[in-house]
Amino acid sequence: MPEFAETYARARSLFLNAAAARSARVESFRNPHGTGSDEELLYTDVAVLGPARPARLLLCVSGTHGIEGFAGSAIQASLLRDGFGTGAPRDLGLVMVHALNPWGFAWLRRVNEDNVDVNRNFVDHRQPPENARYEDVHAALAPASWDEDKRDRADELLTGYAGRQGMLALQAAVTGGQWTHKDGLFYGGARPVWSHQTLRTIASRYVAGVPRIGYVDLHTGLGRRGWGEPIFRGGPDPGALGRARAWYGDDLTMSDDGSSSSTPITGNTASLVASLLRDGQRLTAITLEFGTLSGTEVLAALRADNWLHMRSGLSRSQAKTIKQAMREAFYPDDPGWRDMVWNRASTVLGQTIRGLSEEADFE
Repeated sequence: MPEFAETYARARSLFLNAAAARSARVESFRNPHGTGSDEELLYTDVAVLGPARPARLLLCVSGTHGIEGFAGSAIQASLLRDGFGTGAPRDLGLVMVHALNPWGFAWLRRVNEDNVDVNRNFVDHRQPPENARYEDVHAALAPASWDEDKRDRADELLTGYAGRQGMLALQAAVTGGQWTHKDGLFYGGARPVWSHQTLRTIASRYVAGVPRIGYVDLHTGLGRRGWGEPIFRGGPDPGALGRARAWYGDDLTMSDDGSSSSTPITGNTASLVASLLRDGQRLTAITLEFGTLSGTEVLAALRADNWLHMRSGLSRSQAKTIKQAMREAFYPDDPGWRDMVWNRASTVLGQTIRGLSEEADFE
């Protein structure tokens, strides 16, 4: 059972200690855009095990959404500590990207230092995507005031939208990503942010020339509580979906066909990895999403946190309440939940390693 940390600094220490214990090669990237809540320096760290030129690679990322990195960090540190398990081929490499968004991790936010959702930032910012439906709900998601009457009115607007359009339409409008309101939710940014550039550097270095790549981005906050849902995130070759189904079985879901707890999103990290591949390389990519609270409760926590950082004006006690709600939404203080996360992560990452080892061909 891994240790689940309560601060970014402790999570980083556990990760680096696990990497050192396994004599992993470590590279650290300092985020120059601020410090943590205790004025600690902020880093994205990379731990690498296996051959210098692997034939197969497991690339695993935590903390794309800041606060979601607590669970991901514990998973990564434990996999480093315990190894690949029995039966892993000698030509398998492991690259663990720890705390891709260290600012959000340290400040208990899902977004980065610019209020950008890193998992919506991997787009062509010269021609950003459009999400016209977000315009219908922005005012309710990010109201100008956070008093009780204004919150109730905003809730009514969101409830009315769901009543007219359906809950899935509301979820798509809110979570699909938007590139127009920098003070809003799920904002994809106006340019590649530091975390984007850092992942590009890391992925370019480690996926170059590797024939078989399994990609797992670790997230929390969506779906059934404690369950880790493998959500297909693609691969450029036509066999990617067949491989993913063979690896993960009936548990595999897809945003595009409605089987997932996630609606389609644009600009996610897996799309960057896919863009770096050359002929002959095969990518099988998933998001591994661990559920916490209901979607309504998670959205309420995000709205309050957005107000706290964008508008301010709240008392210290109100700020503490909001941050506690963020923890419950993305990192519950629940030993049972944490046990479920670790057990499920062990299963899914084991499936990924076995899938890479078997090299099934679905061309």
